[in-house]
Amino acid sequence: MDPTTAAARAQQVAALANPDRLRLLSSLVTDPESTHTSASLAELLDESVAAIDGHLAELLAAGLVEIGPGGAGPTFRPSPDAWVRFGRLLRGKSGYQEPVATGAASPPPGELPPVILKIAERLAYRFSSHFSRETVTRYVAESYALLSERATVTRHLPSLTSRFATDRLGALATANGFNLTGAPEVLFVCVQNSGRSQMAAGILRQLAGDRANVRTAGSQPATQIDERIVDALDEIGVPIISEFPKPLTDEVVQAADVVITMGCGDACPVYPGRRYLDWAIPDPLELSTEGIRAVRDEIQSRVEGLLRSLNIAVRPN
Repeated sequence: MDPTTAAARAQQVAALANPDRLRLLSSLVTDPESTHTSASLAELLDESVAAIDGHLAELLAAGLVEIGPGGAGPTFRPSPDAWVRFGRLLRGKSGYQEPVATGAASPPPGELPPVILKIAERLAYRFSSHFSRETVTRYVAESYALLSERATVTRHLPSLTSRFATDRLGALATANGFNLTGAPEVLFVCVQNSGRSQMAAGILRQLAGDRANVRTAGSQPATQIDERIVDALDEIGVPIISEFPKPLTDEVVQAADVVITMGCGDACPVYPGRRYLDWAIPDPLELSTEGIRAVRDEIQSRVEGLLRSLNIAVRPN
């Protein structure tokens, strides 16, 4: 961390050391859709307007609050830094919230194929500082069951299970606060996870590099990514050949700072403190080649806007 960044982070931490400012920013993060003014925040927190104005000035100076569009007076909203660096602290609930069952009937360890058991052993060692062997084995077994439900070809099922379980356990670690990289966690969700969400994720990875972490999922995932999607992204130098459709699971939502849905908003569980965006973009799988290119270009424009909102400069190709 360079001296300038360290000074900025120290100023932010100092601003949040005040419990009243911490409560104020938490109120903004947990209710991002409302219009917040000094007066409304004063009423909500039972403080004077003068006191709220003072706290807002400190948070503005620290880069944790932004002034939003308003009518009669200024409105206030959390900054990208507030979401990304302090979002989990400000949500008021620490740790992972146990979800309802996924619906996948995962086989007990004794019934798993030997190659899947070896994957569980390897991942249990990799994640041993965070999770018990039983937890890791359960996630591997469930991931295997979820992918097996829709697999038409099982040749690559073990390697896909390994990647899917690794991604889920990484998300679980993030949701529990074990992974604090400082990079925003972005989740793209569409119906089949073979079109829009894969386009958005591939473009974001290309433009942001390691300054953002991105995952994808589908509410009703397909068996493979449509080749026309791969071709359309190849045209702009975005490779996704190694990606595959994945079912939506709870921990990837809880790990996210920003959740973007495209055509499946009702399928995504809602947790306080995340930014939820719904992009009204047509399904490219129902379009011609030219239509797919138009969707690709619209998604790229939206991703660039998302990165600007997160204060992430677009990386040149």
